[in-house]
Amino acid sequence: MMMKKMNATSEGYFVLLGFSNWPHLEVVLFVVVLVFYLMTLTGNLFIIILSYLDSHLHTPMYFFLSNLSFLDLCYTTSFIPPLLINLWGPGKTISYIGCMIQLYFVLALGCTECVLLMVMSYDRYAAVCRPLRYTVLMHPRFCHLLAVACWVSGFTNSALHFFFTFLEPLCGHRQVDHFFCEVPALLRLSCVDTHANELSLMVMSSIFVLIPLILILSSYGAIAWAVLRMQSTTGLQKVFGKCGAHLMVVSLFFIPVMCIYLQPPTGNSQDQGKFIALFYTVVTPSLNPLIYTLRNKDVRGAVKRLMG
Repeated sequence: MMMKKMNATSEGYFVLLGFSNWPHLEVVLFVVVLVFYLMTLTGNLFIIILSYLDSHLHTPMYFFLSNLSFLDLCYTTSFIPPLLINLWGPGKTISYIGCMIQLYFVLALGCTECVLLMVMSYDRYAAVCRPLRYTVLMHPRFCHLLAVACWVSGFTNSALHFFFTFLEPLCGHRQVDHFFCEVPALLRLSCVDTHANELSLMVMSSIFVLIPLILILSSYGAIAWAVLRMQSTTGLQKVFGKCGAHLMVVSLFFIPVMCIYLQPPTGNSQDQGKFIALFYTVVTPSLNPLIYTLRNKDVRGAVKRLMG
């Protein structure tokens, strides 16, 4: 087994096929991906800087939002620059070490985002359903512990999949039918039975996708019940303004992720999977800042204060 593994990686690179089946689309995709990447960089940096500079935004909600923005910056930067190079020129290779690093960080940051979105929903639940105890429930020290737990859990889970995936023998086949190194695409390269890997991927994906999603829906179920009992129109508008944005971000992220990771890799249409992955890895991170800032009175007020 180990000899096969060594033979498979002796040349030290993989070929990322990406969208080479549609060469006429590559230039268009290059422009689209570049535009969305620049939007992601600009929007998320704007949120991070604004949340840091304006003292009125030093709240749990914007603390977690800054974490989400920083996470999206790291997530997209881990694979979009190589993707742009892949789309622009004929060279579609990535080094073996580069592929391992990319796999680890993409999976780690994706898992971290699932847990972070769950924590953000709890913050919204505490703000709406427990307003009198909100400052106690979301104490700054507790918020920092929650943020650390999100990052640690994501990177720990990624380490497990990382080692299981790269211990599989590849039998000399180095063509990855995807635009970045991810677990399902790499498992297709193995010439041995990967059912154990697929099962572990589905189990861990269920833990990091389904459980956070169930808890998020539970939080919003409680919020909806609290909203139905409200008599004040102003209160309703305030709740929808603060919770609607987060619920939209959750939908844009979790629905595509479930389509990719909650079924066996061999059961996916590879071409369909690429475009689904392109949406939640490239488009969604660029939309998050727009969703959170549009019609947001706190952000508009912070911008006005900074501009004097």
